[in-house]
Order: sequence, then structure tokens, then C-alpha cells
Amino acid sequence: MAEWAIETRDLTKHYGSRQVLRGIDLSVKSGESLVLFGPNGAGKSTLIRILCTLMKPSGGTAKVAGCNIVDDPDGVRANIGLIGHSSYLYEDLTAVENLRFYLRMHAVDAIERRIAEALKVTGLERAMSNRTRTFSTGMKKRLCIAKIVARPPHVLFLDEPYSGLDEDGIRMLNHFLLTLKTEGCTMFMVTHHREQGLSTAERALYLDGGKLHTEPSAMREA
Repeated sequence: MAEWAIETRDLTKHYGSRQVLRGIDLSVKSGESLVLFGPNGAGKSTLIRILCTLMKPSGGTAKVAGCNIVDDPDGVRANIGLIGHSSYLYEDLTAVENLRFYLRMHAVDAIERRIAEALKVTGLERAMSNRTRTFSTGMKKRLCIAKIVARPPHVLFLDEPYSGLDEDGIRMLNHFLLTLKTEGCTMFMVTHHREQGLSTAERALYLDGGKLHTEPSAMREA
């Protein structure tokens, strides 16, 4: 892994005449945990989608795990995981089938052992043979977490990871994130849950007006 897990320089994004990101400069060290706060519509999810290669920037540069997000998106995807608003699950597949497909796509070993462990950690063992379309929002979020349990990434992006989870689910996720942290995983979280976000983060930033802020006054408004 590179010394810097995430690097952006003058990163911009606009939709027509509306500029969402206005020159984002960000450096996140490998193994660091960062939480990003900000009001609705500030561009937090846009920033994560760009860094995960799900959206192209309008300008500037960015590297994730040492790979340029525009020139080497496959290199980025090989090193990251994402728990986001969208589940990115196949609704007609069962929980096991979703996990098996994901792990085969990334060519990992010991697939069945990894699946069994992930289902146990996330509490989905009883629903393992159910089709994902029958899952509640919280169960789908647990299955997204199970994908990360089965294949821990070098860099994990989390976009409102607590939404849809009950108290047991929140405790499960926090325990898993702390485990990942001890294993050296870099984590970049966007959340409105300030207490939960700060519980696993080493550094907090605030995005507003298309710019990153660290002033205490801005953080108090998060």
C-alpha cells in the first residue's frame, strides 16, 4: 500500500451550472480513519462516489490506494470496499449467492469459509437461502456489510452506513469497524450520526459550500 490511501488535488464536480465540489484537497494516510460531516446536499456522497470510481470528476486529480481514479479505475476497485446508500446487490439471488458472486469476481480463496464467517458475523445465517428481494432495508445493509467481512479491503468507504440498522446492527457494525481498524484498514465515513462517526474516527472534517473545513465553529454545526 502507498503511504497515502487517499489523495485529491483541486478535485471539482459540477452538474451543469451547479458546482458541488470546489477544489477538494485531501490526504488520508494508510490505516487512518476519517469521518466527514456536512449538511444535506453538500456533496459528501458525490465525493465518495468519485473516489469509488462510480462517477467521474469534472476536474482535478485523485488517487486511491496509489491508483488514479480515472486512469486506473480497476486498480482502485481491487483495493476498496463500499457500504453505501445503494445496496449493489442482485435482488433475485440469495444472500449466499450474492456473496459467492462477489467473492468470485474478486478471485479470493476459501470462498465458502469466508461466506459462512460473514453470515455469522452479520447475523444472516437463518436468511442465507432467502432471495435478497425479500430482505428488509436493515437486512440488505447487513448483507452489504457481510461482503466487506468476507473480503476486507485496503480502503473502506462508508456512506451513511448506520441508516436502516437497528441497535444490534449498529453494535455489530461498530465492532467490525474497530476490528478493521486494528488490522490497518483505511476508513472514510460519511454520516449524520456524529457520535457513531466519531467513535471510530481519528480525524473529522466538515464539507460545506463545496469546500472542506476543520474549524471548530463548522464542526459544532455538524
